[in-house]
Amino acid sequence: MFNIILFGPPGSGKGTQSTKLIEKYGLKHLSTGDLLRSEIAQQTPLGLEAKNFIDKGQLVPDEVVIGMISTALETHPDVPGFLFDGFPRTATQAEALDKLLQLKKTSIAVMLALDVSEEELVKRLLKRGESSGRSDDTNETVIRSRIEEYETKTRAVADYYNQFSKVVHLKGEGSIDEIFNSICAEIDKRK
Repeated sequence: MFNIILFGPPGSGKGTQSTKLIEKYGLKHLSTGDLLRSEIAQQTPLGLEAKNFIDKGQLVPDEVVIGMISTALETHPDVPGFLFDGFPRTATQAEALDKLLQLKKTSIAVMLALDVSEEELVKRLLKRGESSGRSDDTNETVIRSRIEEYETKTRAVADYYNQFSKVVHLKGEGSIDEIFNSICAEIDKRK
């Protein structure tokens, strides 16, 4: 099983590239946001537990999210691998994910980090805000705050995977196809 973490700040193009990677490699996309919504909609025990935290305005605890990922891994035993998007967000989550994957006799093959300048991110997100209707993409102050939060909190995830030589930084600026080709080159080196 070939598992990838696609990493990058808001506006780095993860969503666009994820779609292309899933199509090319047959990976199963694992977005924790989608998992949460699905488990809540199906009213599973984990979903109900998660809803309880969300309804109180609290973050869903790591154990609950890891439980949902475990279920997703078990539900899709025949996929060639998983593409993790939006998880892990902390070094603690990365450690928990590694332990879970070890139990499932697999691991993260590579963490691909899309590097994009802050000015380019702001420009992209403001443009996306014009068409998406996402309120968090229309205010430059909010956008810069989200980028700063990414830098302070999730940079530790890259540091965690760096100790295992699993992090590859890729230029996230250029055409969609140029970025996609550089991502594929890194994946193909490891498959």
